[in-house]
Amino acid sequence: MRGVKVFFVGLAMPFLMAATPQAQIFQSSIYSSVTSDSSLVQALDCMTETKAQWAQQAILGENLTKRPIKVLFRDLAQLSPAYASFDALGWKDGNQLFIYINNRHRNAPPEALASLLSHEAVHQDPYSSIEEETYGWGYEANVWIEMKQKKPELNALSPNEYPLVRRLNTLENMFKAANYTNTRIKEAVSTNPGYRNLPLRSPGFGE
Repeated sequence: MRGVKVFFVGLAMPFLMAATPQAQIFQSSIYSSVTSDSSLVQALDCMTETKAQWAQQAILGENLTKRPIKVLFRDLAQLSPAYASFDALGWKDGNQLFIYINNRHRNAPPEALASLLSHEAVHQDPYSSIEEETYGWGYEANVWIEMKQKKPELNALSPNEYPLVRRLNTLENMFKAANYTNTRIKEAVSTNPGYRNLPLRSPGFGE
């Protein structure tokens, strides 16, 4: 019996070693129309079977344009000096949607990037509003909470090392302080200088 066990292990090992690169290629191919960045592929992949799965599918093409959203890191100041401090930005060029993530978040954990992407996937047209941003921030917080529940070691990450984690922890605290509602988040959005010119409502968000 012992010899049989060793025999099967011997067969299984080459099989597993051969399958692993294939699995990686398969996963990468799913997202190849979205990004070629390995850290963003990891972020997209960890959205599966979580509250972020809606956003994952939106990014893959289930959105208003019916096309995959292009996701990449970028120096947002190149778009406009006003965007230099933004964490991420939804952008539309013709019928193509983009999600640009600030270069400073390149080293962020995949789960943190997944939370941020969940927010940005909400923006699918040229119109935004206080209600839409509030929903996006709340969704981002909710996803981050779930990611930390699934992977408790995320609680030990240093906000000083990862600016995105600092942002997400702040959103999480606001969400929890309002009894898991968007009340405090809406207050923060409404007083954010970056949103001072936004209307209260936009298509799909109270309009």
